[in-house]
Amino acid sequence: MGHTVNSIVINAPYELVFEVSNKIERWTELFGKEYASADVLERKDSKGTGNIEITFRLTDEDGKSWVSKRWLYKDLKFAYAQRWDPLFPFKYMKIVWFYTETPDGIKMTWIQDFDMDPKFTKFTAEQIEGFINKHSQDNMKIFKKVIEAESLAAK
Repeated sequence: MGHTVNSIVINAPYELVFEVSNKIERWTELFGKEYASADVLERKDSKGTGNIEITFRLTDEDGKSWVSKRWLYKDLKFAYAQRWDPLFPFKYMKIVWFYTETPDGIKMTWIQDFDMDPKFTKFTAEQIEGFINKHSQDNMKIFKKVIEAESLAAK
């Protein structure tokens, strides 16, 4: 099993951090070169709760794609996601993003929990964990740069 936790503080209002970071259509920008395309397939608003369920497809630079689901709980300051189809090379991949207000801005924390499919032998879970940690840290810096620039431009 693999597990990663990464955080960064973004000096911007919570509303902006939450909205921009959960705008799937912008993930090709926010995740650097990780995704060639990010397409929302369905968006459901849970009436009365303010919670949103998004089904989306991510395609990487190699043309491999998968569908994931994401649930946004803006009032509770977190988002939960999981890889949906195909699961391979994982048995499961679950992701939680927490948004915590601090004196210096919004601390955005990404927690990823996964288990590799035993048929996947190209990399070990420890190697995948290392890749995810490196990519998460690099990507969070992009999120910070983009969101802080938008926050400054809005002032």
